Amino acid sequence: MNKGMFNKKLVGSLVLAVLLSACKSTPMVDKPAGVEDKSPSSSSVTQPADGSADTSGVKEVVIDSNANNGNNPLNDPNNILSKRNIYFDFDSDAVKAEFRPLIEAHAKYLVANDNAKLILQGNADERGTREYNLSLGQRRSVSVKKSFNLLGVQDKQIETVSFGEEKATPNCADENCHQANRRVDVVYANE
Repeated sequence: MNKGMFNKKLVGSLVLAVLLSACKSTPMVDKPAGVEDKSPSSSSVTQPADGSADTSGVKEVVIDSNANNGNNPLNDPNNILSKRNIYFDFDSDAVKAEFRPLIEAHAKYLVANDNAKLILQGNADERGTREYNLSLGQRRSVSVKKSFNLLGVQDKQIETVSFGEEKATPNCADENCHQANRRVDVVYANE
């Protein structure tokens, strides 16, 4: 093998290695507290670096089942706790700022009722491979779980599961249909 041919192969191998390392996935790490939400449906919102939580978006959450004339606040359509879906952008597991009040309300309920347990069911639309969608659904449910944990909810109260594309509306024809499939469902045990 001549020296020029060897140099071309060496340079080609180095270029290929650089390109492949640029495509390499990085492990999921906790995002710093000052991460900016750039979702199109919300204005730029930043989380305070001191870790303090602004609960101004959460209205009073009724957690005493007797306060609603015996009705369960989880089933009262006028209570934020009856809302059970957290939606995501395409190919994303980042929780949007618009769902922060919903997560805070459920977290307050769980902290006040330490025997309450929930299952976070991650879902994806039908685009992508089955394996990828299962992984994406799990990342979404874990992302919501981390939000609950930051608000004081114990791990023993939360289970995460991914359905991937299994619960997706089949044969979506438009973006609205796909968007409805990209979600985490909050399901309380024994309900």
